[in-house]
Amino acid sequence: MPGSGPPGWAASALDIDRRGDTAWQRNAVRLIEADARRSADTHLLRVELPDWSRWTGDDGIETGVDLYLKDESTHPTGSLKHRLARSLFLYAICNGWVTQNTAVIEASSGSTAVSEAYFAKLVGVPFVAVMTKGTSPAKTALIEREGGRCHFVDRPGEVYEAAHRLADELGGHFIDQFTMAERATDWRGNNNIAESIFAQLECERHPVPTWIVVGAGTGGTSATLGRYLRYRRHRTWLCVVDPENSVFTSAYAAGDGSLTTDTGSRIEGIGRPRVEPSFVSQVIDRMMRVPDAASVATARLMSDRLGRLVGGSTGTNMWGALALVAEMVAERRPGGVVTLLCDSGDRYTHTYFDDGWVAAQGLDLAGPRAVLEEFFATGTWAVPGAPGA
Repeated sequence: MPGSGPPGWAASALDIDRRGDTAWQRNAVRLIEADARRSADTHLLRVELPDWSRWTGDDGIETGVDLYLKDESTHPTGSLKHRLARSLFLYAICNGWVTQNTAVIEASSGSTAVSEAYFAKLVGVPFVAVMTKGTSPAKTALIEREGGRCHFVDRPGEVYEAAHRLADELGGHFIDQFTMAERATDWRGNNNIAESIFAQLECERHPVPTWIVVGAGTGGTSATLGRYLRYRRHRTWLCVVDPENSVFTSAYAAGDGSLTTDTGSRIEGIGRPRVEPSFVSQVIDRMMRVPDAASVATARLMSDRLGRLVGGSTGTNMWGALALVAEMVAERRPGGVVTLLCDSGDRYTHTYFDDGWVAAQGLDLAGPRAVLEEFFATGTWAVPGAPGA
């Protein structure tokens, strides 16, 4: 009947209502937030330096250089990556990418996967970690203990393709730490690692450190720290240390983010064969390439001095931090240097603390060990052309 249909303007109206039951999402966020509230902040340890690190200033007051280690091994999953995994899960859940029963897939050298397996178990979703066959057996055991599954590939560059393929096959979500790390963490504050460091330094004689030293795996930690330093207008420089088989330093020097390498890093957790999307070079003030022998020698020596084992990436961090301490002492520049104790060395008893493994890798620890012993004896950095030499 003429005139009985809807007006022409209404015929194209469209109303799509995708509201669903958000109870699982709300509960998952609650579980993660509750876990964070139960976890105390990590300790900031002061590393004792010899008398050469102190001198009397022009005002007659003792000053000098102080060194600190932010102990990230005290997180529930034992490493710095606990912070990242928490942020990644919250980001994926709140974006609607992970829902009830969604399989979560990650490409990881180990520690991130351990932490992500923990959060997957917490919210009740399956988890698969894609990693190279050379990953520490202790880490794979930790992943499996948390209910995760390990999927192995032969070469470091294969982890990305394998993770995407598994996500498609399982109808899951590739959580992708290497892309999401720099955007999932609130770098302005909200109890991120940068805010925590400065809060803990507030009553020290150098509350604003001269240097913060970190390694780069995803690049998320260096991006968070570098952005925070600029946002808060702190007069602190950010130094990123990089193991010898990583492409980050070469890319930083050349200003070329397309560089790649076929060789994987021997220092688990840091160093990559490609420049990851989360690596923000513009917020980094300085980069140092650290030989693997130096990383291992420093991990061993600092384990002796601290009375407990620390991992290889902590060795890399400490080598760079000690070099900067030597530079500051040589220049009589008072201030503080902060770096990270990333995870426990208990995960690496079959690698960095195994003389057979070290020999098989062709690493000679005598040279860097001599540099470290000279440093602690005199405060000098006896590496030709290096800071403090």
